[in-house]
Amino acid sequence: MNDAARLDLSAEERQLLGGFVTDTDGEVFALTDLPEVVKGAMFARYSRYGGSLKRLFVDEFADDLATEDPAARAAQLYDRIFSEYGDDSVAQLGGAHVALENVSNLATKRIEWGRLAAYLEQSTRYIPYDTKPDGRYRYHRDADIMAGPHAEAYVRELDAIFDTYAGLVPEVLTWVRERWPKDEATSKFVYNNATKAKALDLIRGLLPAATTSNVGMFASGQSYEGLLLRLRSDPLAESQELAQRLLAELRKVIPSFLTRVDRPERGGAWSDYLARTRDETRALADELVPQDPVQPADLVTLVDHAPKDPIDAEVALVTAALYPHVTISETQLQAEVSTWPAEQRAEVLRAYIGDRANRRHKPGRGFERVWYRFDVLGDYGGFRDLQRHRMLTIEWQDLTTRHGYETPPELEQAGVAERWHEALERSAALYERLLPDHPSQAQYAVCFAYRVRYVMQMNARAAMQMLELRSSPQGHPQYRKVVQEMHRLIRDDAGHTAVAEAMSHVDHGENELERLESERAAERRREQRAAVAGTAGRADTTAPSGAEGQP
Repeated sequence: MNDAARLDLSAEERQLLGGFVTDTDGEVFALTDLPEVVKGAMFARYSRYGGSLKRLFVDEFADDLATEDPAARAAQLYDRIFSEYGDDSVAQLGGAHVALENVSNLATKRIEWGRLAAYLEQSTRYIPYDTKPDGRYRYHRDADIMAGPHAEAYVRELDAIFDTYAGLVPEVLTWVRERWPKDEATSKFVYNNATKAKALDLIRGLLPAATTSNVGMFASGQSYEGLLLRLRSDPLAESQELAQRLLAELRKVIPSFLTRVDRPERGGAWSDYLARTRDETRALADELVPQDPVQPADLVTLVDHAPKDPIDAEVALVTAALYPHVTISETQLQAEVSTWPAEQRAEVLRAYIGDRANRRHKPGRGFERVWYRFDVLGDYGGFRDLQRHRMLTIEWQDLTTRHGYETPPELEQAGVAERWHEALERSAALYERLLPDHPSQAQYAVCFAYRVRYVMQMNARAAMQMLELRSSPQGHPQYRKVVQEMHRLIRDDAGHTAVAEAMSHVDHGENELERLESERAAERRREQRAAVAGTAGRADTTAPSGAEGQP
């Protein structure tokens, strides 16, 4: 530690600090065992404080921890700082983990709209929806629908769809295991997981958007504020009720970060603005845009890209790659690069991209210099996975059954296609029945197999991350087709061959039992951990042998 950073701390103060920082002497340390609002208030004050955070803590916060309600005291300071500084970034300084359970798949997409948050959602690949907790299938029953004339039909038709799904789970699983029998090199555990995932993948298209799921998320106070404002302005009663419940729980852990959400003149006006602009734009769309006939479309269409000329794109990439390493302006640098022969530009790109040993090795932000905009017409199940990529621009249309649906060819081979089609016809009939009276809630009836339109705009670096990850062999066949086609369009239609070649981990192969290799790899990692734990146990008799064990 340098002299300027040394702290004049007594032994008692160091002992006190030891309970709340990971290193009482170092210049890099983490905070521990403090309420979120205390941490937020400390960092807010930190920006206007000339010394160390440790000195700040001892001088201005330590005494508050001895009070009956230190969080309340910190909240008062936080509120004062927030009002004095007027800086929304203060709300980025604390966060919370929350669980949102039994939320419809329609609402989970609204929750996961925000870019600056972390989400984990219950998987339809490993969890079958064939059970009836409390005697009812797991789907959302919208209050407006259940209070109206379509309540009986809603329950009857969705129950019938779930009955079909539940009946197909064991039947399709049996067919999958007959079609891909276990070999001697594959353990029973790995085989069972891989074949179960395959079976559930094949029939997940029968799940309606009303199907409920659990979402775990972590976000800052600022991100939660944005989420709550969006949910409060949403036309779905489910979203509005969720906003009310979420706000109540968040106020138990980060109350000061969310003071504006339900103030009529602040969050209320903000939510009203979001609802008003949405409704007025939708009304003009209905008035001005002919909706029929709907022209046929490919799975993926490259709507726009830039730069348009492939050579200009290459010049832009090379310019962006070199820019951090020179002192001249970008305009001057680009003019210079544009005079170079193709091989000289290629030499720079080879150095910038390097030897990518795996897909996590990505070139720098120079690849953000070029971009692509894709219009996709793919099934809702695949959209749910691609929608998780939020470091890009994504917009989607309302769910409808009018674009038709996808049928996995394996279902024909398994002899269950007739029941598949019957269930999806029920979905379409229920959607049309609900649409006149409940235009927003009608989406609950739309099964995952039906196609939805969405647009994705991304730079080449974001595309590299998404296309390589989602084309991996363990991915679902539906979204693998989407990203494989995006890669082809970048190469062939945009002509950006240098970008396409840099995406060296995009997988264009086919893999019938998608999760098998992934499950084998996971088993190898478990065995390695168990072996290490066993070795440690023999070396240290105080540690239990094989402590991590098998899950």
